[in-house]
Amino acid sequence: CLMFEDLKPHIADLRKRLVISVVTVVVMFFVCFSFYEPILNWMMVPVEAVLPKNSQMVAVEIQETFFTALKVAFFAGFIVSLPVIFWQLWLFLAPGLYDHEKKLVIPFVFFGTLMFLIGASFAYYIVVPLGFDFLIAFGSTVVTVLPSIGKYVDFFTKLLFGFGIAFELPVITFFLAKIGLVDDRMLKDFFRYAIVIIFIVAALLTPPDVLSQLLMAAPLILLYGVSIYIAKVFNPAPKEDEEEEE
Repeated sequence: CLMFEDLKPHIADLRKRLVISVVTVVVMFFVCFSFYEPILNWMMVPVEAVLPKNSQMVAVEIQETFFTALKVAFFAGFIVSLPVIFWQLWLFLAPGLYDHEKKLVIPFVFFGTLMFLIGASFAYYIVVPLGFDFLIAFGSTVVTVLPSIGKYVDFFTKLLFGFGIAFELPVITFFLAKIGLVDDRMLKDFFRYAIVIIFIVAALLTPPDVLSQLLMAAPLILLYGVSIYIAKVFNPAPKEDEEEEE
């Protein structure tokens, strides 16, 4: 009971942060829904560029266009709300930080949002065109490709969201290093396992072809290396550990 009483303030604060984040996403959802068509057209650019002649996006079911518009508006609303979401996350974590660490809220929000957008942009400009070019070209001489708009948007948003989250690795490492939970030695020791996890995640989030999986795994491995350097700068392993390793 005493433990539950101690957790009450944290649970109340978590609920407050979640409510603010959800309300922000809902508000931005309605804003984005009012002009979902330009957003949808932007989403369709990569796949339309690789569609064969006489092919176009289609709606298989009557309600598909409407539900696709809802998905587009929600995804766009979430992207626009990212600064507020990161800000609320930091405010929830702030009570457990030192005063000088609490001042890092602006860099955390800025770089958290920036890295998500970089990851999503990498997916949009490189992974989606190359992945769909391979998938659509395969067998196109036998069948006419008519992609479903609903299925495409589902896959598109999943891919961009996955890359956006994956590119948060340096930001997460920075935070964990600042509070002393990880150091460069720990990340180096975990490297071989990280490679396996990265390729599993890449296989789950990308189209079923080797090219797309490598396009996700390669930058993640690079970002893991960057994360090791970040940990070494902000929370290096004790010198005695380094001497033992040598």
